[in-house]
Amino acid sequence: MFKKILVANRGEIAIRIIRACRDMGIISVAVYSDADKEAMHANIADESLCIGGAMSKDSYLNMKAVITAAKISEADAIHPGYGFLSENATFVKMCEDNDIKFIGPSAKSISMMGNKAEARSAMIRAGVPTIPGSDGAVHSLLECEDICERIGYPVMIKASSGGGGKGIRRVDDKKALKNAYNMCRAEAKASFGDDSLYIEKLIVNPRHIEIQVIADEFGKAIHLFERDCSLQRRHQKIIEEAPSTFADDLRQKMGDAAIKAAKVSGYVNAGTVEFLVDENKNFYFLEMNTRIQVEHPVTELITGVDIVTEQIKIAAGLPLGYSQSDIKILGHSIECRINAENPDKNFTPSPGVITVLNVPGGPGVRIDSAAYQGYNIPPYYDSMIAKLIVFGKDREEAIARMMRALAEYHFEGVTTNVEYHIELLSTEQFQKGECTNNFIDEYNRTRMGNQ
Repeated sequence: MFKKILVANRGEIAIRIIRACRDMGIISVAVYSDADKEAMHANIADESLCIGGAMSKDSYLNMKAVITAAKISEADAIHPGYGFLSENATFVKMCEDNDIKFIGPSAKSISMMGNKAEARSAMIRAGVPTIPGSDGAVHSLLECEDICERIGYPVMIKASSGGGGKGIRRVDDKKALKNAYNMCRAEAKASFGDDSLYIEKLIVNPRHIEIQVIADEFGKAIHLFERDCSLQRRHQKIIEEAPSTFADDLRQKMGDAAIKAAKVSGYVNAGTVEFLVDENKNFYFLEMNTRIQVEHPVTELITGVDIVTEQIKIAAGLPLGYSQSDIKILGHSIECRINAENPDKNFTPSPGVITVLNVPGGPGVRIDSAAYQGYNIPPYYDSMIAKLIVFGKDREEAIARMMRALAEYHFEGVTTNVEYHIELLSTEQFQKGECTNNFIDEYNRTRMGNQ
């Protein structure tokens, strides 16, 4: 087992990993930027090192600085969390070259699944259901036009690399194609350094349902059931729950498909296979996230599996301690992402000092957060400051607990989306479990129109 792990991240996920290390008796090393000197993760780790300036490119994305910090601290391994360098194959190779274990999949798996066009081709070969579209990247506007005519409009043009909703455009007809194609290429190049694109048929009003998988170095792979992540704002998740009320009769098939996806890519460690599910319950491969997910706590709560601990054990060369038959659904869990932003001003970020903070508690409530009273939220990073997660014996109890917990959450000094979450959970569509990917965007249009 590792003696010391460097955590190459910040915020709540860095704290989550540090706590896992402490539970396992492993020394943790935090890295932080100039802006994060007073951040919680920099202060609760066993050791901490400053690696650069406030901007991510000067610190958390600075591969040489992270590797140097690992060597100075004599860390055996690096856990990347999510975001930043977590899906960077070049960084994984740098770890290998410096005899530092990367807690995650191989550079080869990351490269294969990180390129959405290449991943799509691999899934087709493996027999995993895929959305009708291009077989890999498209190389010209003319090729794009031919594919769109074949599969029919509307379509989605997507960047082959990256994520986070960037480099994606809906196209409803041929007249709009050229402009969307050029905009996607430019945005993909600026965001990911790769302007390659691929085309998919637009699935109207889909559900976004993902399967958590874990695989060891000995060829054993299992899934931990599904998460419903359909509640999204501008292609970014905001509320997640497990299990899905929509996918009960698809669970086995989707789980089997996710295992196929993991095996065709030679995947080792924890990852997530994401699917779109149409109104007729046909499911299609969307992408694979080769890292821990923001929403992993809902899966941990419904299965009792500590995913971060399993990541560390697998990276240390240990076999999976579970078989598929050992994994049971124990109840229902919901997660709300708490962001420092103003829902009444188009969700503008709200950095600043948290002058007053009251956090919820009680049965079935978990908070993963880096926020504390007096903390100065910097403007340089993602606006998420906490994840509020609840667990109940069924969905009805989980919703009631989430409403209670949200009502207890209180911030002063910054604006948050806590009240907005209460609004969403109070809607008839959420209560009935009928929300699709388009629900929040439609809700926001109505909401802003009524203000």
